[in-house]
Amino acid sequence: MSLPPGFLEELRTRTSLIQVVGRKVMWDARKSNQGKGDMWAPCPFHQEKSASFHVDDRKGFYYCFGCHAKGDAISFVRETENVGFMEAIEILSREAGMEMPAPDPKAAEKADRRTELADLMELAVRWFRMQLNTGAGESARRYLAGRGLEQNALDRWEIGFAPDSWQGLWDALKGKGVADDLILGAGLAKPSAKGGKPYDTFRGRIMFPIRNARGRAIAFGGRAMDPDDKAKYLNSPETELFDKGRSLYNVKDARTAAGKGLPLVVAEGYMDVIALVGAGFEASVAPLGTAITESQLEMLWRIAPEPIIMLDGDAAGQRAALRLIDLTLPLLEAGRSLRFAMMPEGQDPDDLLRAAGPGAVQKLLDSAVPMVRLLWQRETEGRVFDSPERKATLDKALRDKIMLIRDPSIRSHYGQEIKDLRWQLFRTKPERGGPRRAPGAWKAAPLGPSPTAKSSVLATASGTLATDHLREAVVLAACIACPEVVESFESSLESMACSDQQHYALRDLILRHYPDGADVLRERIIGALGGHALENLMGQSHVAITPCIRHPGNAEITAMTIAEELAKLEASRGLDAEIADAVEDLSGVADEGVTWRLSEAARAADRARRSGQEDKAEYMIAENGARLDREEVRKSRGMFDAIDFSKGGKKG
Repeated sequence: MSLPPGFLEELRTRTSLIQVVGRKVMWDARKSNQGKGDMWAPCPFHQEKSASFHVDDRKGFYYCFGCHAKGDAISFVRETENVGFMEAIEILSREAGMEMPAPDPKAAEKADRRTELADLMELAVRWFRMQLNTGAGESARRYLAGRGLEQNALDRWEIGFAPDSWQGLWDALKGKGVADDLILGAGLAKPSAKGGKPYDTFRGRIMFPIRNARGRAIAFGGRAMDPDDKAKYLNSPETELFDKGRSLYNVKDARTAAGKGLPLVVAEGYMDVIALVGAGFEASVAPLGTAITESQLEMLWRIAPEPIIMLDGDAAGQRAALRLIDLTLPLLEAGRSLRFAMMPEGQDPDDLLRAAGPGAVQKLLDSAVPMVRLLWQRETEGRVFDSPERKATLDKALRDKIMLIRDPSIRSHYGQEIKDLRWQLFRTKPERGGPRRAPGAWKAAPLGPSPTAKSSVLATASGTLATDHLREAVVLAACIACPEVVESFESSLESMACSDQQHYALRDLILRHYPDGADVLRERIIGALGGHALENLMGQSHVAITPCIRHPGNAEITAMTIAEELAKLEASRGLDAEIADAVEDLSGVADEGVTWRLSEAARAADRARRSGQEDKAEYMIAENGARLDREEVRKSRGMFDAIDFSKGGKKG
C-alpha cells in the first residue's frame, strides 16, 4: 500500500518518541532532561545495566551506544512489537488520532508533484529576493531599514519584494518553462475571473518565505506597502504543501535553539519573530494569521514542554490568549502546559525591544504566568462577587472549565490552585477591636444616657461574645475532625467572622487544606500555628464532649453539628449587631422605645444562648400530675398492645 504524500511527515510531527519508547524502558532520571527532549535509559534491545540508549525527541531518533540500534518511532514499534511497516504505521496512527488513508494508486505521482511544487517555491524565493534590490524595491528597502533590518538580517530571513505588477512573477516563471497548473497549485498566482491571463497572488508586498520543520519553502507571507490596503498581511492560500493550521514561522531554527535551552516564545507575526531572534531570543515562532490550533500546540510541545505565549497587549491579543485556554485545557498533561507573557498595552515585541532593550523582554518572560492564573483572571477580572449567587456562578464556571482537563492529576492540581485563589479572594478579615458587625437598621434620636440600661446591654453583649467564641471552637474542631464535610459549608465558613486571630488562622487553614484529608490538615495547622494550637482547641471541655469529636469520622453527626452551630452563630451575631447599635444610640435620656428595644434584645440574646440546651420533646400531664414524654408514652402503649396477656405471650 502506498501512503499519500505528507502522511508520514505529519505522523512523525504528531508522535512523541519519548512516549513511544517510554512504554518499554525506565528512564535514567540523572542523565535525562525531559524539558530538552534528551532522554537516556538501559537499551531495550540488549541486556545492560547502564543507560546507553539515547532518545532525541526533537529530532525524532534514537541510538544505542552499546548495540548501535538506531531509528525513529516507526522502526522502534516494528522492532519491539515484531510487526511489519504498515502495522507499525497503523499503531502509531491510532495513538496520534490520525486515520489510515485509503489505498492510493497515484501516490507516487503525487509525491513527484509535491517535489515539483517545492522546487518551484525555491524559484519564487530567489525571484522575490532579486526584486528587493531593483529600483521597484527601493521603498521596501527604506521601510526595512527603518525597522532596523540590516543586510545580514535580510539574508538570514530571505526577505524579498513582490512588485506592484499583475503578472511579474507569472511571466518570470513561464519564461523558465514552468507549467500553469504548478504555478496555480503552489498558490503563487490566481486564475482570472474574466478569462484572461492568471495574475500574481502577491503584489506590492514585502515577502517572507515560510519554511516547514525540514526547511522546505512551503508558502509566503506578504506585508502590504500600501497603508490603505485592506489586508496588512497576506499568506499563501492552502496548497498541497501548505496547511497554515499545521505550520509555524521559523519552526526549524526555533527547534534547534530550544534544544540548546532557550525558552520557546510564541509571538504574533513575522516581524515580531525577526525582532526577537535578532535580540537573542532565537527560539521564537509565530502562527500564520490564525489563532493557535491544536496541531500547532502539538508542534510546540514537541519542541518544548512549556512554551511562553507572548501576545500583543491590545484587546485582540488578550482575547486570543483567553480563547487559547479553552483549546488547551483538554490537552494538558504532565510536561505539557503553557505560560503567558502579556505585552504592555499598545506595544509589540519590536516596540518593547526598541524602547527598553532585551532586558525588558527577558523580564517579561521571567514573569510569565501559568495558565491557571489566566483562567482565574478571565473569570474574575472586573466582576464583583458580593452575593452567594454570584459566587456560585463563579464556582460553576470554574468547575466546568476544570472538568475539561482529561488528565486526573492535572485536574486535581488545577482544582487546588483555584481553591487557593478563591480563598484569597473571599476570605473574611477581622476588623480591629473584634468581630465584624452588620449595620443597624434603626436609629434613635440623641437623648441623655441611661447608665443602668447601658451597663445591662453591655453585659448582655459580653455574654453573647463569650458564647460565640465557644461555638466557633466547636465548628472549627468539627471541621478538623472530619474535613470531608467542609465542602458543604465552604461559603458559610468563608463568611464566618471570628472572635480572635487564632480562630481566623484556624479557619483559613481549614479552607485551604481540607481537600488533602485530616492527617495533612493537622500537619498544616501544627506547622503554621504550632502543636499547642490544636491541643488547646481540642482540649476545651465544651469541644471534647461534642458527639462529633467523641466519634471522629462520623460525617453525618459532624455535618449536623456544624450546621446547628453556624445557624446559632448567625442568629447570635445578628442580635449582637442590634445591641451594638442600641449602645450607640444611648447618647441621651432613654425613653420607653429605647428601653423596650433593649429588653427585647436582652431576651432574644438569652434565647439564642440557651437554644442548644432547650428540650424540644412534647409533654403530656398524667392523672397524677406527672409530666410524661408524649413520644415515649406512644411507644409504650404500642408495645403493650402487642402483648396477649391471656396466653402469656404476644398477640396473633
